[in-house]
Amino acid sequence: MSAWQPAAGETPFEILGGAETIRVLVERFYDAMERDEPALAALHKQDEPGKVSRESRDKFASFLCFWLGGPRTYLETRGHPMLRARHAPFVVDEAMRDAWLRSMITAMDEVGIAGEVRTFLDGRFAHVADFLRNVEG
Repeated sequence: MSAWQPAAGETPFEILGGAETIRVLVERFYDAMERDEPALAALHKQDEPGKVSRESRDKFASFLCFWLGGPRTYLETRGHPMLRARHAPFVVDEAMRDAWLRSMITAMDEVGIAGEVRTFLDGRFAHVADFLRNVEG
């Protein structure tokens, strides 16, 4: 049995409920990061100590909408995501990868993302987070 994939013409963006749900997910993600993973939050641009900036939150929401099959606004305004290059200035080790994943898992739990799309997203987020590691350990 193969892993679930969105049906043709159906995207995770649509399944999740579109941009509004993605924006809520991103807010919960950064809120969880600030609360539970301060070392990770400290790597992000901040509006005040311990608070990830509105700019960072908006950029990630735009990226996530695009990455999940929604509007191409991120691509049109920021260009190709170049995820490895954008993360190269930062140490991304297993601890940072795991902190990022814990924040996203918490956010998805709080938003109520479940079922096949949740399993799909868990796998995709874990794959990308591991791909972005740039140091051992």
